[in-house]
Amino acid sequence: MFKNPLLAVAVAMTIGVAIWGIFDTPGLTSFAANYVEIAFRSRGWFIMLTASIMLISSIALAFSKYGKVMLGKEGESPEFSTTSWMAMMFAAGMGVGLLFYGAAEPISHYLAISRNGVAPEKAASMAMLFTNFHWGLHAWAIYGLTALVIAYFGFCRGTPQLISAPLVSVFGDRPLPRRIGWLMDLLSIYAIAIGLAGSVAMGVFQVQDGVAALFKIDMTGIRYSLIIFGILFVVYMVPLTMDLSKGMALLSNIAVGLAVCLMVYLLLVGPTSFLMNGIVEAIGQYFTHVIPHGFMTYTFYDEDVRGWFSDWSLNYMVWWLAWAPFVGVFIARISRGRTIREFIVGVLLAPTVFSIFWFGIFGGMAFYQGAASRIDPVVVETKINQTTFILLDTLPLSTITIIVTIIAAFLFIVTSVVSAAYVLSMFSEGGSQNPAVKIKLIWGGILGALGLAMILSNSVGAVRQIIAMSAGPFVFIVLVLLVCLIKALKEDVGETDG
Repeated sequence: MFKNPLLAVAVAMTIGVAIWGIFDTPGLTSFAANYVEIAFRSRGWFIMLTASIMLISSIALAFSKYGKVMLGKEGESPEFSTTSWMAMMFAAGMGVGLLFYGAAEPISHYLAISRNGVAPEKAASMAMLFTNFHWGLHAWAIYGLTALVIAYFGFCRGTPQLISAPLVSVFGDRPLPRRIGWLMDLLSIYAIAIGLAGSVAMGVFQVQDGVAALFKIDMTGIRYSLIIFGILFVVYMVPLTMDLSKGMALLSNIAVGLAVCLMVYLLLVGPTSFLMNGIVEAIGQYFTHVIPHGFMTYTFYDEDVRGWFSDWSLNYMVWWLAWAPFVGVFIARISRGRTIREFIVGVLLAPTVFSIFWFGIFGGMAFYQGAASRIDPVVVETKINQTTFILLDTLPLSTITIIVTIIAAFLFIVTSVVSAAYVLSMFSEGGSQNPAVKIKLIWGGILGALGLAMILSNSVGAVRQIIAMSAGPFVFIVLVLLVCLIKALKEDVGETDG
């Protein structure tokens, strides 16, 4: 592994960040905050434009003549069932974030919009639109198109499943493409490691607050975070010793199953008619505004609005970009035997619709409970980690639902770490689809060290800024991958048609 200069540099970079974060947490968070502020002010427009290009290109490919192209040999059956495929894809790509922000994000947007004098009913509707925009088609287009490029070149052209492989395949194995490809792989590994570590920290914070809510005890303080992290570290190392179809598929199915059960339960015991009305309205509003909203940069608004735009919309887009290398390669790995059209429709629509229902139910419950004075929405501003559990505590069988949420959050963290370690191990072995257990365990340890550095920041905001810092270069990389895919499809499908 370490005889490879690329991996040696990548590991040195990631371990360097981990050491910096562990021994000088304020220094790392301050540096990340300053970097992100400068990057967002100068390149915010480019980030939004890139995300929109990814979405529009995905839709165009799905409905083009290339949609019938098989990712693999003609007539080849998918390796995983559609249910397992979607569960693994969803668990790797979103996971604990939905549990963390289910109620908190809609209320956060509502409070920000209300402060600008917007009527409550309009503010609630806008809050749901913004939330669905952040978690919907743009996020999955970034993931999906990255995955599609890797899958097409890997399964149709026989290249290694590396971020650099499409560039070398299209432009030739010459010095310049090789050097640019080397840099792309390096930055991808760095983005994967930092992005995943941030999600580990957020997941630990979520589980910690869940345990506190369950036992009605004060669990504030870094000591409890470290205990939960230690348990997590031991648990996620076990699936890394197993085959992908046994460990990851099983855990993903359980985690998604628990999340679905929780969502359905809230829908049935809550104000069902109110929630379904909100979901139907959200679907219409989202699909009507999703494309235009992808080009919004809030140029002529005041500093408060632009600050909100940076803290939420831009932060989310670079978050998805930070995760794109590992989620993309992972989705590519599990998608053999599907057509491009089937792939894009599945990757874009299924998670987006699920997210709309999820936020419609959790966000709708938060609005409903707030209107009934059973939950103070202002709590979101100071205790964002606890919002979901405060909401669940107002409902029947709260002990059971809190336990289910804790278990689901824990499993989502495990599946994210397992999938990231798997992808990093693939990179370590030149794109191998079945990397050695030893390599996966090494990366599991490195990701644990990075996660520990994030946890020591003890701040969700700091974690998000560190993730955003790691994703900057990938804004350009995804566009290079898109160009490679279009060029290859024109060459290959043209030859086939001829």
